[in-house]
Amino acid sequence: MALYDPVTRHEAMEKLVVRDTELGQERKYWRFRFDRWYGGIVTADTVGCGLLCKYCWVSDAVMFQPVKVGQFYSPDVVAKILVKMARKRNLKQLRVSGGEPTIGKRHLLQLLDNLEGQGLLFILETNGILIGNDIEYAQDLSKYRFLHVRVSLKGCNEKEFAVLTGAKPEGFTLQLKALENLLREDVRCHPAIMISFSTKESVQRLAERLKIIDSGLAGDLEFEELILYPRVKRKIEGHHLKYYSAYTPDMVPRERV
Repeated sequence: MALYDPVTRHEAMEKLVVRDTELGQERKYWRFRFDRWYGGIVTADTVGCGLLCKYCWVSDAVMFQPVKVGQFYSPDVVAKILVKMARKRNLKQLRVSGGEPTIGKRHLLQLLDNLEGQGLLFILETNGILIGNDIEYAQDLSKYRFLHVRVSLKGCNEKEFAVLTGAKPEGFTLQLKALENLLREDVRCHPAIMISFSTKESVQRLAERLKIIDSGLAGDLEFEELILYPRVKRKIEGHHLKYYSAYTPDMVPRERV
């Protein structure tokens, strides 16, 4: 199977899950939820991603039928839902996850505008492709001091990226470029790496590459490991992916939450 261009696929996905209205740019979401990660956080899960990660935890419907799943929300409505949920549980952190939140740039920026001054930390979980491809994206994010960006690296190098996503290996370079762009614009960020499919040597080589970008990045590297949700287990078995470590959903160590 031919490898796809990750930027082109992100741009194509945007046409399906983003729409412009007189009141702003709307984006598709498929759920809002409380979650245990980061010690407790409110999460909005978007529809649509430009990558096809072979271990992705979302359902096939969300992953492959973005037109049929979820509904469009304006940025102000998303902000109101997130803040209301956070106040209900006395939580101080919000995030957008699920699909790729950087799809629909104006929607994301308008969402952040609506969250300004709420006294909450907003965690943007992204694969970094669009931030790496667009130098202005990091500049636009830099004005939000309540923002922290988590760049989720897909593998430790270009080859692993291509194996895990089915995308052209240059996409991994864009992920690293995203970190460069964010740091240049003084946006708080850190890299996370799914290490279940990588050797210790591969992880170490990645750490050395991160040090070249910034001496602190390697120390901030977050290790993520495979969680064997039923659909994830089915996917990796179907793709014949070899993994070195994994947890069942009810046995994730506390330090990984």
